[in-house]
Amino acid sequence: MSRPITIVEVGPRDGLQNEAAVLEPAVRAELTRRLEAAGARRIEAVSFVHPKYVPQMAGAEEVMAALPPEPGRSRIGLVLNARGYDRALTTAVDEVNVSIAATDGFGLKNQGLDRAGQMAMVEEIVSRRSNAVPGGEAPSLSVTISCVWGCPFDGEVGVDQVADLVGRLGALGIGEIALADTIGVGDPWSVRRKVEATRKAAPDATLRLHFHDTRNTGVANAFAGIEAGVDVLDASVGGIGGCPFAPGATGNVATEDVVYMLERAGFPTGYDLDALIETARWIGAKIGRRAPSALSRAGGWPRR
Repeated sequence: MSRPITIVEVGPRDGLQNEAAVLEPAVRAELTRRLEAAGARRIEAVSFVHPKYVPQMAGAEEVMAALPPEPGRSRIGLVLNARGYDRALTTAVDEVNVSIAATDGFGLKNQGLDRAGQMAMVEEIVSRRSNAVPGGEAPSLSVTISCVWGCPFDGEVGVDQVADLVGRLGALGIGEIALADTIGVGDPWSVRRKVEATRKAAPDATLRLHFHDTRNTGVANAFAGIEAGVDVLDASVGGIGGCPFAPGATGNVATEDVVYMLERAGFPTGYDLDALIETARWIGAKIGRRAPSALSRAGGWPRR
């Protein structure tokens, strides 16, 4: 039996944030419940961003209020700044994921901060975290670095540039660092190179990988990450999603496609493939277009 792989489901956040349809908080909470019934144990349920910029994520507090805490389930809230972090702390999120960029160009477009400003923002959140919840324990903290394999504004992103940023995050004590291919330009060989370099830069941190299937390399890149020793992947049900601040950044790698590949190879994921496919078709109907994943069209195999 191969080692277990954790798939962090990001459909309710990264999946929906770039869709034309704006779903009500109750529908987004229902998506989270369906995904958890299909086996999701860690799920990016909400984003604490200003609804003026990402109206699809409005009402994060309402979504979390509709999701009572459950043992063995971890709901993640994405934040872009300290203000979003404060909002997250008013809810029952189990984890806070801070998003920063590997490049100045995307950081300025996405958050209005260059790389130095983003690191200062992360440092502020880390410094406040121990006192963030009086009498209680603050949610765990992770960081996602966007545009690791390429930036729509600054172009190619070097291995050393990414490793330096990861090393600085590791020195701050960030326990999990996600490397994101925001515009889907990575390839399996560059995945291995950047995984190897970042593991050396922050040996005590868990690495997580986040791929988009913009150019049909998402599953191949996920395979390369697993072969390089990574045990945690992001994926979005149905392959829906993208980034509203990155031109041409289409859907995420699909959860059911990744689960199929891994389970066929003997890597346990804890997901129910049939339930995932059903959920992909359900959310496709809600957003008004068929989910683009291969498994939502072809189904699994062997047939049950």
